[in-house]
Amino acid sequence: MILSFSPLNEQQARAIRRWRYEPPYDMYNMPNENETVNIATLTNPDNHYYAITGEGGELLAYCCFGSEGRVPGGNYESSALDVGMGMRPDLTNQGLGRSCLEAIRDFAVRQFHPTLFRVTIAAFNARALRLCEQAGFRETQRFDREGDGLAFVVLLRSA
Repeated sequence: MILSFSPLNEQQARAIRRWRYEPPYDMYNMPNENETVNIATLTNPDNHYYAITGEGGELLAYCCFGSEGRVPGGNYESSALDVGMGMRPDLTNQGLGRSCLEAIRDFAVRQFHPTLFRVTIAAFNARALRLCEQAGFRETQRFDREGDGLAFVVLLRSA
């Protein structure tokens, strides 16, 4: 599968805001309030959000790089490129995650030239943790998110 990357545009950001995940993954649903702020965050070039589209231009997923991939409460002192990813809900758990993650890695190497990648994943999200571990990421820390105490896992891998 050939995946393409482009900075998120407003239409794609609005589509992502409408994505709805089933529990317990509903924590990834974007809030209905503050639509203008959410769209501005997703489309601000400084936040490094990218649409991931398939061969026909269909929006399949999105990713972000840098501080937008971090969770309050984690230790982000070490030098690594933080990566966040979201897949369209109807495409989750169908085996597309691996090719998406590999494409994100390849894109990030060309775009940002990191030596290390870092992901922060909710501890309950066994699917995402398994995907990242299979892709060579290794756990380096666990912490509870500031504000609600939800447990997260930080994983690193070399570029």
